[in-house]
Amino acid sequence: MGVAGSGKTTVAALLAGRLGASFAEGDEFHPPANVAKMSQGIPLDDADRWPWLGTIRDWLGSEHDAGRSAVVPASSLKRAYRDLLREADGGVLFVHLTGSRELLTERIQGRAGHFMKPAMLESQLATLEPLGDDEAGIAVDVTPRPAQIVDEIVARLAERGIHPAPGIAPTTGAAPGASTGAASDAAADAEASEPVEER
Repeated sequence: MGVAGSGKTTVAALLAGRLGASFAEGDEFHPPANVAKMSQGIPLDDADRWPWLGTIRDWLGSEHDAGRSAVVPASSLKRAYRDLLREADGGVLFVHLTGSRELLTERIQGRAGHFMKPAMLESQLATLEPLGDDEAGIAVDVTPRPAQIVDEIVARLAERGIHPAPGIAPTTGAAPGASTGAASDAAADAEASEPVEER
């Protein structure tokens, strides 16, 4: 989970590879109307977000039912949004990617062809509700390189008993090896909470 520019897609794709989990790009679950609004710099409202979040929840549940853990990058800015995602079968843990306003702005400005506009970052930061103490999740700083961020996430997940699938080599910064989708951001872009489904 996290605001624009925090590296959600890059980190989520690498994390899925490290864990041997399924991967899907959260933005691909948006209907065309949502993408059109964001491309025009118009922030989404809750009426736009609920169907999108429901689709992600259902995908996480279907992966669990198929016996697979899954990782999907989604902003998940409000507690209410995360509550909906937590309805997915199997349980959901959030990884909140955090960074300074300056770093996030710099990364957004350096992205080409993405619908998110720099001005929308302020709207997202204003909307963001950090993880509560009672929420299953961790917060990770995104200043380091993506591979280092994933190293920290994997180590902290292991502390919670979440480990790579059997047969997955514990390589550092490995490219996704069991992905069901492709990352849409370059690794150098490095863009918070990734919902990580626990089996």
